Amino acid sequence: MTQPTLRPFGKDTLADFYAIHSQPNGAGWCFCAAWWLPDWNGWGERSAEQNRAVREELAAAGRSDGYLMYLDGQPVGWCQAGARDAFPKLLRAYDLAPDAQTAAVSCFFIPPALRRQGMAARLLGLVLAELRARGFARVQAFPHCGPELADDDVWTGPEALFSAAGFTLLKADARRPVYQLEFGA
Repeated sequence: MTQPTLRPFGKDTLADFYAIHSQPNGAGWCFCAAWWLPDWNGWGERSAEQNRAVREELAAAGRSDGYLMYLDGQPVGWCQAGARDAFPKLLRAYDLAPDAQTAAVSCFFIPPALRRQGMAARLLGLVLAELRARGFARVQAFPHCGPELADDDVWTGPEALFSAAGFTLLKADARRPVYQLEFGA
């Protein structure tokens, strides 16, 4: 298998973002808009068009909030990642103080046909290298926990993925744990 490449979300990758998220897999309605909304009120009633409009606004404004992974020129994964403080809703949900040196990994999406093949680990490795190169001191992740989670329950990434990458538990909470990886010098 060829080496994967990483490209930031933006106007030039918007079509690839939609191609990944629009596959018949039950994830086509969210378009990774959740953390951009002020709260969770009405989230389940939002339409794909409403969430797609959030994504269009981000691209039009030149705001990149994550990365697409490619294999052989084809998009094969998405990770919402970047400055943690860009997501006030995330800070509130996890009771975190602002910190400009902290990045967040807040969403993962691997198409169903490519799952359980190590794609998420490859994507996370590339994203971590990018965040480190951007000068962040640490990165936090917010996985749902448990050994037998349904695919719909791991949209923030599975706990085992982060543990394997060297993240440690920063804040224990049955519903909202926070994992962290310090980049060091």
